Amino acid sequence: MRITRRDWNLLLFSAATIVLLALERPVPGVILWLGAFFFVLRDPEPAYRRRLGLLLGVILLLSFAPIHTDTSTPHFLSLGAFFLVAILIPTLVFARTDPGVIDYRLWPRKFRWIDLVYVAIAIPLAYLVVQLYFFHANPWMPTHWYLPPVYDDEKVWRLVVGLNGVGIWDELFFVNIVFATLRSLHDYRRANLAQAVVYTSVLYNMAFTGIGPIVVYAFALTQGSMYEQSRNLFYVLLVHLIVDAFLLEAIIRFYYPGHGAFHWF
Repeated sequence: MRITRRDWNLLLFSAATIVLLALERPVPGVILWLGAFFFVLRDPEPAYRRRLGLLLGVILLLSFAPIHTDTSTPHFLSLGAFFLVAILIPTLVFARTDPGVIDYRLWPRKFRWIDLVYVAIAIPLAYLVVQLYFFHANPWMPTHWYLPPVYDDEKVWRLVVGLNGVGIWDELFFVNIVFATLRSLHDYRRANLAQAVVYTSVLYNMAFTGIGPIVVYAFALTQGSMYEQSRNLFYVLLVHLIVDAFLLEAIIRFYYPGHGAFHWF
């Protein structure tokens, strides 16, 4: 397989994302980012320069975002503002310059059994992975989400809103924007591999350390594949919310053994 100049651009884009967002190393990250931006500007196709250049701009924007799991109102507002801008700018720009690249299609155009099979498989698989990740491979993981020693309804509700809000944003941004934009420039395999890098980098920065990058990267690849096949957000959002339900259960059970999330609801 021949490696093209655009493949090198994609590698630089991915490397800049990892260093800026996951490793939080601004100096080498900016150097890689500038390298990626320089080679993007040298591409002869305006649509390519515009689309990948805008994605690079959003990655740089997210490098300033306070990406962590604080559930206080000021953090909700500050992180929410960054996340909202990261979605709005590509959506508004591409709606004017590149219509059809980003498609907020919620419902499937036609019913497919394979989509339901994917969702059904996700339920036991998500449970097993969360149990392995939280209570065996990385038992300190639940502490990345703070809850007070005494059970507090308000704090738990904030965790529910924050966890699910970020989960919905994940699919709107990583799959519906990053993957869709890269897919308009590259073949499916390259686009999916690169969007999974962005997906993993942000979530590693947020909380998913230890073996988290392996788990999240594999999950991101399956979500990209699901979107490629179904071309709608319903199934990827549904699967993500299923995973978040098991995450929520694990976190609450860690802090309050008698108050699992499913029992609480």
